[in-house]
Amino acid sequence: MLKKDLKEFDKNLFVDLEDKWGILTVGDKKIGCNSMAVSWGNTGILWGEKVGIVYIRKSRYTYEFAKRSDSFTLSFLPHEYDNAKKVFGNKSGRDVDKYAVSGLHKTYEPDYDGFYLEEAEYVLKMKKIYELDIPYDKLPDYLKDKYYKDGDMHTMFVCKITHFLVKE
Repeated sequence: MLKKDLKEFDKNLFVDLEDKWGILTVGDKKIGCNSMAVSWGNTGILWGEKVGIVYIRKSRYTYEFAKRSDSFTLSFLPHEYDNAKKVFGNKSGRDVDKYAVSGLHKTYEPDYDGFYLEEAEYVLKMKKIYELDIPYDKLPDYLKDKYYKDGDMHTMFVCKITHFLVKE
Protein backbone atom coordinates (compact mmCIF):
# COMPACT_ATOMS: atom_id res chain seq x y z
CA MET A 1 0.00 0.00 0.00
CA LEU A 2 1.17 3.48 -0.82
CA LYS A 3 0.76 6.26 1.76
CA LYS A 4 -0.78 9.37 0.19
CA ASP A 5 -1.26 12.90 1.44
CA LEU A 6 -4.78 13.37 2.78
CA LYS A 7 -5.19 16.33 0.40
CA GLU A 8 -5.08 13.75 -2.43
CA PHE A 9 -8.09 11.85 -1.08
CA ASP A 10 -10.33 11.58 -4.13
CA LYS A 11 -12.81 8.83 -3.22
CA ASN A 12 -16.57 9.22 -3.10
CA LEU A 13 -17.62 7.84 0.28
CA PHE A 14 -21.31 8.36 -0.53
CA VAL A 15 -20.96 5.81 -3.30
CA ASP A 16 -18.43 3.51 -1.63
CA LEU A 17 -20.24 3.18 1.71
CA GLU A 18 -23.57 2.49 0.03
CA ASP A 19 -22.33 0.39 -2.89
CA LYS A 20 -19.23 -1.41 -1.60
CA TRP A 21 -19.50 -1.00 2.20
CA GLY A 22 -16.41 -0.43 4.25
CA ILE A 23 -14.77 -2.93 6.54
CA LEU A 24 -14.11 -1.27 9.88
CA THR A 25 -11.27 -2.84 11.87
CA VAL A 26 -10.73 -1.79 15.47
CA GLY A 27 -7.94 -2.84 17.79
CA ASP A 28 -4.20 -3.03 18.21
CA LYS A 29 -1.38 -5.47 18.89
CA LYS A 30 -2.04 -5.44 22.64
CA ILE A 31 -5.74 -6.43 22.57
CA GLY A 32 -6.12 -7.90 19.06
CA CYS A 33 -8.78 -6.70 16.67
CA ASN A 34 -12.17 -7.34 15.16
CA SER A 35 -13.68 -6.21 11.86
CA MET A 36 -17.24 -5.52 10.75
CA ALA A 37 -18.97 -4.30 7.61
CA VAL A 38 -20.27 -0.72 7.73
CA SER A 39 -22.47 1.32 5.42
CA TRP A 40 -22.80 4.38 7.64
CA GLY A 41 -20.06 6.95 8.13
CA ASN A 42 -18.80 10.40 7.29
CA THR A 43 -15.64 12.38 6.79
CA GLY A 44 -14.95 16.07 7.22
CA ILE A 45 -13.20 18.70 9.27
CA LEU A 46 -13.94 18.95 12.99
CA TRP A 47 -11.91 20.73 15.67
CA GLY A 48 -9.35 21.62 13.01
CA GLU A 49 -8.73 17.94 12.22
CA LYS A 50 -9.53 15.75 9.23
CA VAL A 51 -11.92 13.22 10.76
CA GLY A 52 -13.79 10.05 9.97
CA ILE A 53 -16.93 9.25 11.93
CA VAL A 54 -18.12 5.68 12.33
CA TYR A 55 -21.12 4.23 14.14
CA ILE A 56 -21.08 0.97 16.09
CA ARG A 57 -24.00 -0.66 17.86
CA LYS A 58 -23.33 -1.56 21.47
CA SER A 59 -24.26 -5.21 20.75
CA ARG A 60 -21.48 -5.66 18.18
CA TYR A 61 -18.29 -7.44 19.19
CA THR A 62 -16.30 -4.64 17.51
CA TYR A 63 -17.79 -2.22 20.05
CA GLU A 64 -15.82 -3.98 22.81
CA PHE A 65 -12.60 -3.27 20.89
CA ALA A 66 -13.65 0.34 20.20
CA LYS A 67 -14.02 0.97 23.92
CA ARG A 68 -10.49 -0.37 24.62
CA SER A 69 -8.46 0.85 21.61
CA ASP A 70 -7.86 4.09 19.74
CA SER A 71 -6.82 2.34 16.49
CA PHE A 72 -9.52 2.28 13.76
CA THR A 73 -9.25 1.61 10.02
CA LEU A 74 -11.78 1.69 7.24
CA SER A 75 -10.86 -0.59 4.33
CA PHE A 76 -12.66 -0.49 0.98
CA LEU A 77 -12.42 -3.59 -1.20
CA PRO A 78 -13.37 -4.12 -4.85
CA HIS A 79 -16.59 -5.93 -5.77
CA GLU A 80 -14.73 -9.19 -6.41
CA TYR A 81 -14.72 -9.58 -2.59
CA ASP A 82 -18.46 -8.99 -2.09
CA ASN A 83 -19.12 -12.52 -0.81
CA ALA A 84 -16.18 -12.30 1.58
CA LYS A 85 -17.41 -8.91 2.83
CA LYS A 86 -20.79 -10.44 3.71
CA VAL A 87 -19.05 -12.53 6.38
CA PHE A 88 -18.14 -9.28 8.16
CA GLY A 89 -21.78 -8.18 8.18
CA ASN A 90 -23.42 -11.52 8.98
CA LYS A 91 -21.07 -13.25 11.43
CA SER A 92 -19.81 -12.28 14.86
CA GLY A 93 -16.14 -12.39 15.78
CA ARG A 94 -17.32 -13.80 19.12
CA ASP A 95 -18.33 -16.99 17.30
CA VAL A 96 -16.05 -17.36 14.25
CA ASP A 97 -12.71 -16.24 12.87
CA LYS A 98 -14.11 -13.95 10.17
CA TYR A 99 -10.73 -13.65 8.45
CA ALA A 100 -10.41 -17.43 8.05
CA VAL A 101 -14.04 -17.85 6.95
CA SER A 102 -13.90 -14.96 4.44
CA GLY A 103 -10.41 -15.66 3.10
CA LEU A 104 -9.46 -12.02 3.70
CA HIS A 105 -6.24 -11.09 5.46
CA LYS A 106 -5.61 -8.56 8.18
CA THR A 107 -2.23 -6.90 8.17
CA TYR A 108 -0.51 -5.06 10.99
CA GLU A 109 1.60 -1.95 10.70
CA PRO A 110 3.87 -1.32 13.71
CA ASP A 111 4.34 2.43 13.18
CA TYR A 112 0.56 2.82 13.30
CA ASP A 113 -0.27 0.08 15.85
CA GLY A 114 -3.37 -1.01 13.98
CA PHE A 115 -4.75 -3.51 11.48
CA TYR A 116 -6.36 -3.22 8.05
CA LEU A 117 -7.29 -5.61 5.24
CA GLU A 118 -4.57 -6.47 2.71
CA GLU A 119 -7.07 -6.79 -0.14
CA ALA A 120 -8.29 -3.18 0.18
CA GLU A 121 -8.25 -0.76 -2.74
CA TYR A 122 -7.82 2.01 -0.21
CA VAL A 123 -7.73 2.45 3.55
CA LEU A 124 -8.35 5.29 5.98
CA LYS A 125 -6.25 4.87 9.13
CA MET A 126 -7.67 6.68 12.12
CA LYS A 127 -7.18 7.34 15.83
CA LYS A 128 -10.21 7.74 18.09
CA ILE A 129 -10.52 11.20 19.65
CA TYR A 130 -14.12 11.28 20.88
CA GLU A 131 -17.19 9.10 21.31
CA LEU A 132 -20.83 9.86 21.94
CA ASP A 133 -23.79 7.57 22.53
CA ILE A 134 -26.65 8.50 20.23
CA PRO A 135 -29.53 9.41 22.56
CA TYR A 136 -32.66 7.36 21.82
CA ASP A 137 -35.00 9.94 23.37
CA LYS A 138 -33.73 12.73 21.07
CA LEU A 139 -34.43 10.86 17.81
CA PRO A 140 -37.56 11.39 15.72
CA ASP A 141 -40.06 8.53 15.99
CA TYR A 142 -39.60 7.47 12.35
CA LEU A 143 -35.89 6.77 13.00
CA LYS A 144 -36.63 4.93 16.24
CA ASP A 145 -39.20 2.81 14.38
CA LYS A 146 -36.91 2.10 11.43
CA TYR A 147 -33.53 1.52 13.09
CA TYR A 148 -33.97 1.07 16.84
CA LYS A 149 -37.09 -1.01 17.50
CA ASP A 150 -35.06 -3.24 19.79
CA GLY A 151 -33.26 -0.33 21.51
CA ASP A 152 -29.81 -1.46 20.29
CA MET A 153 -28.31 2.00 19.87
CA HIS A 154 -25.19 3.19 18.06
CA THR A 155 -22.22 4.98 19.53
CA MET A 156 -20.63 7.58 17.28
CA PHE A 157 -16.82 7.46 17.21
CA VAL A 158 -15.03 10.56 15.89
CA CYS A 159 -11.54 9.66 14.71
CA LYS A 160 -8.65 11.72 13.39
CA ILE A 161 -7.64 10.43 9.96
CA THR A 162 -3.89 9.87 10.17
CA HIS A 163 -3.15 8.09 6.88
CA PHE A 164 -4.72 7.46 3.49
CA LEU A 165 -3.38 4.35 1.79
CA VAL A 166 -4.03 3.18 -1.78
CA LYS A 167 -3.21 -0.09 -3.53
CA GLU A 168 -0.09 0.28 -5.66
